[in-house]
Amino acid sequence: MDDKKLQALIALLDDPDETVFSMVQSEIMKEDASIVSELEHIWETTLDEFLQNRIENLIQQIQLNDTKNKIRNWAKQEQIDLFDGFFLISRYQYPDLKRKIIQMQIDEIATQAKAQITNQMTSLEKITVLNYVFYDVLKFSINHSNLSSPQNCFINQVLESKKGNPVSLSILYALVARAISLPVFFIDFPKNPLLAFIDPEYRIKISKNKVVSPVLFYINPANKGAIIGRKEIEFFLKKNEHISTQTFDEPCSDKTMVRKLLESLIFAYQELGYQDKVAELTEIAGLL
Repeated sequence: MDDKKLQALIALLDDPDETVFSMVQSEIMKEDASIVSELEHIWETTLDEFLQNRIENLIQQIQLNDTKNKIRNWAKQEQIDLFDGFFLISRYQYPDLKRKIIQMQIDEIATQAKAQITNQMTSLEKITVLNYVFYDVLKFSINHSNLSSPQNCFINQVLESKKGNPVSLSILYALVARAISLPVFFIDFPKNPLLAFIDPEYRIKISKNKVVSPVLFYINPANKGAIIGRKEIEFFLKKNEHISTQTFDEPCSDKTMVRKLLESLIFAYQELGYQDKVAELTEIAGLL
């Protein structure tokens, strides 16, 4: 849309005729998110509350559509970027969130852990160091006092408060671990997700016709990164005979974890009675 037409449409935003406004709104909604700065400028320079309300609603809808489109494109990618998935879900509530700033915060955590890790360490020792930095130094933990809060699902809030729910904390932990080349992947375990440390030599062992699990050990991010062995997993499975053991030998996809994060967020808003957000997020979940 050329600038003159855009300015003409913007000039009609305060038209009291709902038919006119509906037409203007429809045309403006065809624009991408770059138009938001122009709308924000008008909002800041007018004293007309009626116009401000219309602009606020327009901005929210434009930003929501932009987030939906970005999530749709993310989900279609052959190689899913876990960080982008977490970031885009957070952008639903915080549309002005800056990707670079969040990435720098995660990199800073990874740098602190990497500084204490040496090549001579075993996989278990490396995870022990990461746990020390993540839980003891930086004090990340489960937000037990308000576990169902939507804020537990947004990456910027988790980084700021050092609190999250089992899903968001698992995703953040995995992002930090992968940033320092630790091969951890998600296990869709009942109640709380677990992370699996995958044997880097697994493919070599497979080629030698050895029947082995790719999982060296499991990690529970919801319990300060506690290391869990196969026997503990099997004990749990025996108590829950309806659960298939096959699920826990193969990691689930990163997209699955982002979907679970969305489910946590939907549940949180349901608890608060925000049905409009539940509907919007359910639509977004359908894109994954």
